[in-house]
Amino acid sequence: MAGIELDRVIEGDCVQGMRALPDGIADLVFADPPYNLQLRNELRRPDQSKVDAVDDAWDQFGSFGDYDRFTREWLTEARRVLKDTGALWVIGSYHNIFRVGAILQDLGFWILNDVVWRKTNPMPNFRGRRFTNAHETLIWATKNPKQQYTFNYEAMKALNDELQMRSDWTLPICAGHERLKGADGTKAHSTQKPEALLHRVIVASTKPGDVVLDPFFGSGTTGAVARRLGRRFIGLERDPGYAKIARARIAAVTPAPDDAIEVTRSKRAEPRIPFGWVVERGLLPPGTVLHGSQKRHRAKVRADGTLVCADATGSIHQIGAHVQGLDACNGWTFWQYEDKGSLIPIDVLRQRLRADLA
Repeated sequence: MAGIELDRVIEGDCVQGMRALPDGIADLVFADPPYNLQLRNELRRPDQSKVDAVDDAWDQFGSFGDYDRFTREWLTEARRVLKDTGALWVIGSYHNIFRVGAILQDLGFWILNDVVWRKTNPMPNFRGRRFTNAHETLIWATKNPKQQYTFNYEAMKALNDELQMRSDWTLPICAGHERLKGADGTKAHSTQKPEALLHRVIVASTKPGDVVLDPFFGSGTTGAVARRLGRRFIGLERDPGYAKIARARIAAVTPAPDDAIEVTRSKRAEPRIPFGWVVERGLLPPGTVLHGSQKRHRAKVRADGTLVCADATGSIHQIGAHVQGLDACNGWTFWQYEDKGSLIPIDVLRQRLRADLA
């Protein structure tokens, strides 16, 4: 991206930092803003040890009005720096996510999903006066309902063992070796998110080389995952200490090889291949006999890419539906050709042509 320095951490206020960026620089904005937790008293475990809760000054606001004004300011700038084809992800808890959601809708964002991150190892509710708070909510939104946006559906399905990825994600909180610690052994950042969460967001909604902007960069989780996955990033962080931690963390990341960062493309994004191309390129010459499952049905390939069966002619889809007595059929997956005694789906030939076009 000419004239724009990427893969950097910019120190300073997030709103001012975004105002210094050009319109439409980001393919994705991932935001983990202050939650405005409104903690009243210190929290202690049953053994009276103090819980290391989020009580940082950056998470404290004088009123809901102050928080709403702050939210409107950063979301306004996030919308401006986002490409028309880009998307916004913002994460929060019950303390703030409903206010954030209302404001982003007021600003014209279009919500695609709310995703529940269900924590496998949440902090217990020590006082026993409420349910254990075991989840956080992410909102995924675009700038308007009619725009195109990246959603790697097939990649998400592959990540989920060939099942559709649902909007409830079960992942552990950041702990163990992944949790960054200071020299005194305490948490380097109180709200560090797990890399698995960012991995899923980035794989779902970006392509290699896309620019991911994080206005609340913190310890640099977004940048670390973006670098590993072959994406570019811009991080905004007002705390110099956090910025220093983030830079060191990202510098230690080894990017994955170029051939490993590609994801399974959505079938809708693949180039359309007419069956006639298979015929005219000689992959299935006119006269080739195609078979249905277990050779229960058969049809012959004609020179114009249509099929003929005992009592009808038409496309691979029309004849596939006709011989089965169905209203519709995907002929690419129904019809097979015989090669050395084996039946092979004709879709194999479509994929071969797609590879030639790549």
